[in-house]
Amino acid sequence: MGFTTGFFGGFTLTCATLYLSAIIHTKNRAQQAALLRQQAQVLKGVVEPISLEPEATAREVPVGLTEMAKDKWNREVENVVQKVYNTDWRKVREEMEDGASNILAKLRESGK
Repeated sequence: MGFTTGFFGGFTLTCATLYLSAIIHTKNRAQQAALLRQQAQVLKGVVEPISLEPEATAREVPVGLTEMAKDKWNREVENVVQKVYNTDWRKVREEMEDGASNILAKLRESGK
């Protein structure tokens, strides 16, 4: 192994070791800071209990004409879908068949 290869190999190994140790140190410090903040908050809560904030009320925004039209349209569509879903189609078919047979019977009687 030549001088330059050994030099650059050692330099790379040293830089990688320093970089990884700096990253580990930074992450450990961040974890410790988070734990200290949490512990400080717990101790503050013992000395000065946190008062509960009142519940936020819902904000009411005046509805425009387009929103009212959309709501009306959606209600109409919902009503139509509910009506179609709840209809007994067998009964509708039977009523139509009875009506058609009554009309045919009347036509036959009037034709005689």
